[in-house]
Amino acid sequence: MAFGSHTRLDVRRAQQHSSFCSPSSAAAVLVALALVAVWMASSTLVTPADFSPFRPTTTTTTTTARPRNRMDPVTVEEDADDPPPLTLRQTETGPGGDNGSHSHSPSLETATEADPQAAQSNSNTKDTPHNKQQQQQTASPTPSSYAWKLCNTEAGPDYIPCLDNLQAIRNLRTTKHYEHRERHCPQHPPTCLVPLPKGYTNPIRWPNSRDQIWYNNVPHTKLVEYKGHQNWVKVSGEYLTFPGGGTQFKHGALHYIDFIQEAKKDIAWGKQTRVVLDVGCGVASFGGYLFDRDVLTMSFAPKDEHEAQVQFALERGIPAMSAVMGTKRLPFPGRVFDVVHCARCRVPWHIEGGKLLLELDRLLRPGGYFVWSATPVYQKLPEDVEIWEAMSTLTRSMCWEMVNKVKDRVNRVGIAIFRKPTDNSCYEARSAANPPICGEYDDPDAAWNISLQSCVHRLPTDPAIRGSQWPVEWPLRLEKPPYWLKNSEAGVYGKPATEDFQADYEHWKQVISNSYMNDLGIDWSAVRNVMDMKAAYGGFAAALRDLKLWVMNVIPIDSPDTLPIIYERGLFGIYHDWCESFSTYPRTYDLLHANHLFSKIKKSDRCKLVAVMVEVDRILRPGGRLIVRDSMETMHEVESMAKSLHWEVRKSYSQDNEGLLFVEKTMWRPNEVEAKL
Repeated sequence: MAFGSHTRLDVRRAQQHSSFCSPSSAAAVLVALALVAVWMASSTLVTPADFSPFRPTTTTTTTTARPRNRMDPVTVEEDADDPPPLTLRQTETGPGGDNGSHSHSPSLETATEADPQAAQSNSNTKDTPHNKQQQQQTASPTPSSYAWKLCNTEAGPDYIPCLDNLQAIRNLRTTKHYEHRERHCPQHPPTCLVPLPKGYTNPIRWPNSRDQIWYNNVPHTKLVEYKGHQNWVKVSGEYLTFPGGGTQFKHGALHYIDFIQEAKKDIAWGKQTRVVLDVGCGVASFGGYLFDRDVLTMSFAPKDEHEAQVQFALERGIPAMSAVMGTKRLPFPGRVFDVVHCARCRVPWHIEGGKLLLELDRLLRPGGYFVWSATPVYQKLPEDVEIWEAMSTLTRSMCWEMVNKVKDRVNRVGIAIFRKPTDNSCYEARSAANPPICGEYDDPDAAWNISLQSCVHRLPTDPAIRGSQWPVEWPLRLEKPPYWLKNSEAGVYGKPATEDFQADYEHWKQVISNSYMNDLGIDWSAVRNVMDMKAAYGGFAAALRDLKLWVMNVIPIDSPDTLPIIYERGLFGIYHDWCESFSTYPRTYDLLHANHLFSKIKKSDRCKLVAVMVEVDRILRPGGRLIVRDSMETMHEVESMAKSLHWEVRKSYSQDNEGLLFVEKTMWRPNEVEAKL
């Protein structure tokens, strides 16, 4: 049994190797031991850290990166490098409880166990300067092997390695399909640090951030010049302000949102409709105001001449990512979005056989809605009429039903609402199979680096298959296992799938309520943008549902494909390869959560842990936090890198070769600049 430093057990081991030859020396030792006992009773580092029995029972195997395929049977062998999550409580029964197939791990034998009151005091210890000093003293010294330098790129403080790879972009044979806006990752991930904008300061907190942000944090004004008259964004002294307008809703997003529901009441924001995809989102005011209707919106737009639009959204506290409708599928599974929205999103849906619109068909749930607000819907200019006729023909051939077309007298714009079919009868009745039905081996859930296809996927006919039924209403869908999970299949942690799902949720509820809420000293009112870097069932995000924040659930491409489950719960997420940079701007997240991710990365022969830590540094805002739950060896390695980055080590726990690390990024940046990238 392995333990971290400064535990009672270390003291006992030291005693076993000592010899005492005189009464005076024995008395001195007894006095020393008493002092140690007093010190340990006041230190947060000896808080018992119990482990849940929620652990795989088979031997560890290493998976290799693979393209994102459909929902493979999720077995223990696939993710066996996930030990039980570490908790900070004195005692905690993990998923499965006493009736599970796993035995409960013993807790640390510390001085606090003999005194429950002292144990409670220790477990609730806050981050005082004295405690910080004690914790930092126990960490390994700053390694001299990390010689950090600032990145030297044309993008400067806005550098996104996979979107700003200018050499790869210059070598493209064509940019006709927006290839220059797609991901082109460097062969070797950068290990330099992105500089801060001059005058950067801590972001304004939600909900005030929805209306205004610090100008110096995102010092860009092109959108003010292009879109200020449409109430996108304005400059007001030291702030950038967001009146809540957009190209199609100059008089406010909330009126526009309610107008959509009046046009089709079945949309039922926040009940029937919970997860929305907003294409070409601008500054994401549509998604930002849908929070008022209890709707979660995945907004995306390219990094293009509309300078920093996604960065504005994230600085405001609104979910967004940089992506483009180009030549590749979007990194989401099929049949997961309740509604897809496009308001003047500048996507040519009607060209080339409707290949881009067919990608939306892949993403929409059967029975889901496409809300299109653009000039072809309500204007009569020759080009608009031509596009509308082409769209009408295309949507009919895809078996989409136009359920309403109506004009908003306030904003003087119109919307058309289309509904995806719920069965295959229309496909089978078409006189011409154009677009064709996708082949048997074309998996609608295959999404990572997969080229777009000009076909429609058949809809499931078996009522036990995902997509054959609409999810239960929000918020019931958050807690209820999806109807298509089968107990005949093993879940991520080895239990029958529905039991695994429930056990994971119960576990994270305990961790959040009993550990993260109190023991880490986090001011949760300052946390808005959160990322779970290896999300499994999304239990971590689900357990945070009552807080005013959102969680980007990331499923690594070499992990079991549980992302459809996350969407079925009314949450959202993305597939990603952590050997590459994430499609977000620097300084856009307040909290990153990494549950046994880094040890998995260390086993990979494709990427290095140091490059992933640099990416974490790029994504986190100054003052942002990283929670790592991993093996003790990996935890210490991450801690060493964090200290070399001048991050503050807030908490550190370990037991049975497992540990928890809680660190906070600072404003520090190195002085030296690397050679031009």
